[in-house]
Amino acid sequence: MNHPDFVTHYHPVEDAPFLNLSDLPEARRDAVIQKLGERKRTQKGFHRVFGPKYMHFRLSTEEKLHRLFVEAGGKPQRRAPHYFGLGHSKWFEGLYPETKSVEIPLSALDIATTSVTYPDSFVSMRLGVNYGIPLEPLKPFHERAYLLSDLPALIDAYGMPPDVDGADYANYAHEPLENFIEAQLWSDDPVRDYLAAD
Repeated sequence: MNHPDFVTHYHPVEDAPFLNLSDLPEARRDAVIQKLGERKRTQKGFHRVFGPKYMHFRLSTEEKLHRLFVEAGGKPQRRAPHYFGLGHSKWFEGLYPETKSVEIPLSALDIATTSVTYPDSFVSMRLGVNYGIPLEPLKPFHERAYLLSDLPALIDAYGMPPDVDGADYANYAHEPLENFIEAQLWSDDPVRDYLAAD
């Protein structure tokens, strides 16, 4: 089976890549989430959802993912990761009216600081039921933080999730999201040249 040899980070064209809400102090984060919510209400084609529960959901997911990655042998350098999809994702690209992306070859990522979930970490960590999202039946790859070295066997066993072009995003935040394999980079090193100055 053909395995993608790169990961892609998608972001709105008007924002720098690798802006991370989890890196912000709470007071500043709330203001940014409010602006993102306003963007969704006023900007046609902006589909990302940042509701009042989003940040709690994200932080609890990242905490569990961090713990599982350490248990798997990972050595994270950040509390929260930078997020990527494996290969290309038309579904993720369609979340914004205009999307830019950054591609990083897998060979540039360190096994010690890169985890993988199948699929998206929100689904894989299975905490959505606490935030009004239906719980999917447990699958063998759920609640696992894989190492990059596990990726070939993972794809051979379960295949690549089906990508979706022209998706209907109306209710995506409350539906199972199994459109891509997610990679989490727990280090700034491979993306340092892209990081925006604060």
